[in-house]
Amino acid sequence: MVKINGQQHDVAGKTVTEVLEQLNFNSKRVAVERNLEIIPKACYETETFNDGDEVEIVTFMGGG
Repeated sequence: MVKINGQQHDVAGKTVTEVLEQLNFNSKRVAVERNLEIIPKACYETETFNDGDEVEIVTFMGGG
């Protein structure tokens, strides 16, 4: 299990891109932090989550 934004998800072994799609996030408008380290967008297709990872997904919002 992987803890994402405080909730447990069964996504170990899936790529960042797969998880973002599964959770309905727009990969162009988020930052993903795994175990206190930011994952570069260029790595979303290849980086996979491991059992026990703690992940925060932050969405960028426009405004003014």
